Amino acid sequence: MPSAPAPIPRLGTKLTPPASTPYQVQRHPAGMEDAGTARVILVRAPAGFGKSTAMMQYYRSLEERGQSVAWLTLDAQDNDMSRFVHYLGEMMVQTGISTALPYSPVEAVDAISTHPSGFTFFMDELDTLRSPGVLGLLRELIERLPRGGQLVVGCRSWPDLGFGRLRARGQLVEVGPAQLRFSLDETRSFLRNRLAHVPEHAMVTLHNRCEGWATGLWLASLALQHKPDTVALAERFSGNDQALAEYLAEDVLAHETPEVREFLLRTSVLRHLTVPVCAALNPDTDCAAMLEHLATHGVFLTRIGDDPPAWRYHALFASFLQSRLEQRGSGLCTQLHLAASQAYEAEQRPVPAIDHTVLAHDHARTITLLSTHAESFLDQGRLRLLDRWFQSLPPALLQAHPRLAHLSLWAACFTRGPIETQTLLDSAAPLSSSDSQSAESEHLSLRAMLLALQEHYADAHAVGRRALAAMPSDLPFADSALINLMANISSILGIPEESRKLLDMARSRFGTSAFNRMYAESLEGMLDLFEGRMRQASARFRIAVEATHLATFNQSHGNAWAGVLHACALYEANQLDKADHLLSIYLPMARDVGLPDHMILGHSLRARLAFNAGDVDSALHSLMELEHLGHVRRLPRLISASHLERARIYMQQGNSQSAREELDRAAQIAQPQELQNYRLLAQDVEYPELAQLRWRACFGDSASAAVEAAHRAVEAERQGRTRRAIKLRILQSIAEHRAGHTGEALQRIANVLQTTCREGFFRLVLDEAPWIKPLLASYLSRALEQGSAGSDPIFAEYLEQLRVDAQISAETDNPQDTPEPLIEPLTRKELHVLQLLAEGYSNSAIAEKLVVADTTVRTHLRHINTKLNASSRTQAVALARRLRLIL
Repeated sequence: MPSAPAPIPRLGTKLTPPASTPYQVQRHPAGMEDAGTARVILVRAPAGFGKSTAMMQYYRSLEERGQSVAWLTLDAQDNDMSRFVHYLGEMMVQTGISTALPYSPVEAVDAISTHPSGFTFFMDELDTLRSPGVLGLLRELIERLPRGGQLVVGCRSWPDLGFGRLRARGQLVEVGPAQLRFSLDETRSFLRNRLAHVPEHAMVTLHNRCEGWATGLWLASLALQHKPDTVALAERFSGNDQALAEYLAEDVLAHETPEVREFLLRTSVLRHLTVPVCAALNPDTDCAAMLEHLATHGVFLTRIGDDPPAWRYHALFASFLQSRLEQRGSGLCTQLHLAASQAYEAEQRPVPAIDHTVLAHDHARTITLLSTHAESFLDQGRLRLLDRWFQSLPPALLQAHPRLAHLSLWAACFTRGPIETQTLLDSAAPLSSSDSQSAESEHLSLRAMLLALQEHYADAHAVGRRALAAMPSDLPFADSALINLMANISSILGIPEESRKLLDMARSRFGTSAFNRMYAESLEGMLDLFEGRMRQASARFRIAVEATHLATFNQSHGNAWAGVLHACALYEANQLDKADHLLSIYLPMARDVGLPDHMILGHSLRARLAFNAGDVDSALHSLMELEHLGHVRRLPRLISASHLERARIYMQQGNSQSAREELDRAAQIAQPQELQNYRLLAQDVEYPELAQLRWRACFGDSASAAVEAAHRAVEAERQGRTRRAIKLRILQSIAEHRAGHTGEALQRIANVLQTTCREGFFRLVLDEAPWIKPLLASYLSRALEQGSAGSDPIFAEYLEQLRVDAQISAETDNPQDTPEPLIEPLTRKELHVLQLLAEGYSNSAIAEKLVVADTTVRTHLRHINTKLNASSRTQAVALARRLRLIL
């Protein structure tokens, strides 16, 4: 059962900008002060260009003007979602956005997006963020920044945060090396403040050699303090940045005392320097005094915390020191890492303790520490960390400790995937235990999990039943995972009664665990959704997400599971922005865990959302990612789903041939036959046979498609799959209308809409646009004439929302009317714009495609509407198709 998250340390300067450096120059890089309404200021440059200094000076400038500002220096530990959200909450409190820390990522972003006053968040060292979940949250935060909200980020590499789109919108200000480099005048000012006498020629030479690189100039100034011939030294500078840093650092070290040099070398193995840990590595040194000395003398040491005081070396300087230390032989490095490990263990900080033991290659001590802490980390869901440590051990040594070997398999399962883990499990030694039944339960639980992740659900069910019979085991994590897994498998196999019994067992065994409540509500919601109870399912998914708001935010605590399902419910209710918001946060987590249905649902919904927003390229990119995941994870259902969703896009663009080819590709993908009969959420209303039926209804033999849809709908109703039956009835009505059976089609769609209104289904209907649009327009016109909806105001409101969202005019044109030939023909450029418009591209996306301004696209559209006598872009596309101007 998941444990409570560990308390987050409060590092004072993590939330405050760095202090002034001895080598800074008061300056305002171009772009920062005139950022205007830009959402993001990106300060991006290699190490040592003064990114943090520039950000700090801009921070102070805003602070002096009375603007709300907050600072966060990121580090690798902020890849933990709970930690990142905690510090984001601290920034929210500092800027007056909230008075208390948020419970969840969703709550944080919602509060920020609705804040009415201006504020600026500064986030330095963005490169340390690697977690897809945290990056997804940050991407969502950027997209939803309110008017007056601004984010300033510092990094070395281009971050994957959608900045290309912001740049196209004019909402990104970029401050790079060109803006951060010292000008010649700034170099003169800096060197003259550092050195009494520097010839002009030497200053110009140094400026050109360093290309305005602030750290290079700082290193050069240290070297020049001890060199009488400054011109000669300046002339000898050459090489890349790191070579230059190493050369100058060596020259600086030569003038330090032996005690200082020894301290620098011995502590270079530490990521963070604190007095107790430094003392463990330098027992004969007054480490507090030494650290203060180094900090005040500018030996590339940055203070990163006040409680307790902590520092770190500049990365280039640390790498130089480490290479010098290694020249003394590996024995000293090993000794220092072990001393650091023991110091961290004494401070009850197991993560750095194990890290340094791994770096020391002391496998025996690593085994000892993991034996003490591994189960705790497993309960906390820190599986990626565990997997890294376990992989550092020789396989034979790990197998000699069966308990740890078994824990390593659970970590590998959720990080390296089921196929590799299955190979490891097959070669693992039997798990020993004082209770052989407990050992068998743990072993079988893992096998069932691996089979399920590979979609061998029947086999997983059989193995899981044996594991249930052998419970309880000695590992609560395995028991909890098994019961919840079996509840899900039972639902997939169509045994809802067994699923509910298992959920009740989980509740009784694990009490009021947030994890179990989340899982139970999610599964109950899935059962409701299959049976067409959309409103009840939506409520359960919302409760499931809220159940985990006090848990830590990582994959094993289920946020990905509940979050993607809640996003699907919001999408179905036509709350598209909220659905997109949730997917930005939870889809990366679902990919990490490897949940097949969640990956299909998440990527398919993101593709539909992008297409609806006119971003066709992003829609296709999302499906390419899904197909790639299918190949990497060896899950053919993901590959098939990507083809089916691409076929939908091509059908919406009117490209029946390309849609047909995608459907054929999906049909050629070999999948187990039994998967078609399983209750898998991702293929409830989107599977190969249904996709083929849709194509026939819209482009092929619509009469036979109507008959088949009716037959399959009856079969779905018999199986209790109400949601699927509704979708099939919608396709049946589309096919009947296209086949000329208008009366039957209108009666059928009337019955369907009564059902969808009652349960709150919107996208189940709207996702069939544009094929359902003529039928829906005819029905709405008839309902308006007969006043049949007026007696039920709820139904009338539902129909009105469908009309607006389907972009059906209140005075719909007769689709059979033939438009008059054009008096003035469309130009080639206008035809190109019209074709892109028909394919679903937005104005801005068309502008990017044609490499023109948005205003140019709008001008083309005005000319198109005038020539076609159209009142809207939708009508223009319809008229152009009837005139056969476009596909």
